[in-house]
Amino acid sequence: MKANFFKSPVSVLVGLGLPTKIGTVMEAYQLLADWPVHSRDGTHNFAFKACRAALTGEIETETARGLFVAFAKKHDLLAPELGPELVAMKGKSNPHMV
Repeated sequence: MKANFFKSPVSVLVGLGLPTKIGTVMEAYQLLADWPVHSRDGTHNFAFKACRAALTGEIETETARGLFVAFAKKHDLLAPELGPELVAMKGKSNPHMV
C-alpha cells in the first residue's frame, strides 16, 4: 500500500481540539479506523471504504479526500482556516501566546 498524498492536506481537530494536518490517504484511514465504534455512521463508512479503495488503487486519492472532508465536516472536525495575519504570526515567538 502506498501513501497517496493529498493535493492539499485536510486540517482537522483531534484529541483535545488540537489541529492536525492529514496529508495522506493512510493518515485519513488511520483516523477513521481509530474512530469510536459507537460514533460511526454512514459518512464514516463511505470515507473509510473510500480510503481503503484509494490505498489499493481502486479509486483516485482526491475522491477519498473528498469523502474524508465530508466526514470531517459532518462531525465538526475541520480546523478553522487561519487568516493571513495569523499565518504570519505563527512563525514568530510571542511570550503572551500559548
